[in-house]
Amino acid sequence: MNTSDSELALQAGNGDSAAFQVLLERHYDGIYRIAYRFTGVREDAEDIAQAVCTSLAVKLRSFKGEARFTTWLYRIVVNAAQDLRRRQGATSRLHAAYGEVSELMRGAEADAARELNWLYDALQRVGQDLRETAVLVLAEGLTHAEAADILEIKESTVSWRMHELRKELKAMVKAEA
Repeated sequence: MNTSDSELALQAGNGDSAAFQVLLERHYDGIYRIAYRFTGVREDAEDIAQAVCTSLAVKLRSFKGEARFTTWLYRIVVNAAQDLRRRQGATSRLHAAYGEVSELMRGAEADAARELNWLYDALQRVGQDLRETAVLVLAEGLTHAEAADILEIKESTVSWRMHELRKELKAMVKAEA
């Protein structure tokens, strides 16, 4: 077929599938070559070439013939390669950020576990009454009134015990520092 690329592009843009097929056959190698030169990775170049070819049918509707067809086509390939590089950059930044957050979370979890272990150890060193009250109020999240009902004591006694517990824990922290 001796038809020019520009004529084929205009025909393909108007729905001529034979013209579209000829364009792909003529230019697929060039599309792949440009993509490969931009990415340097065979798989990425194949992905770009495939994406360009699948979107080309729609994009051909906007081809006006003002520039050479190859100039117009290669601009599409370059844009697709740049888009891929941006997506990969965003993905790698996202992975790096996830790694940092994950590391911080592991550190925070380790800190929380150390603090919780310290608290359980400290509760073993206080009296039985304070420990029982602390477990109900702090660990179980009960109100002072609910803890008082369970322990069969006055609510004011639960409040006093929690106050005493805070004083003892502060003294332990100060002694360990």
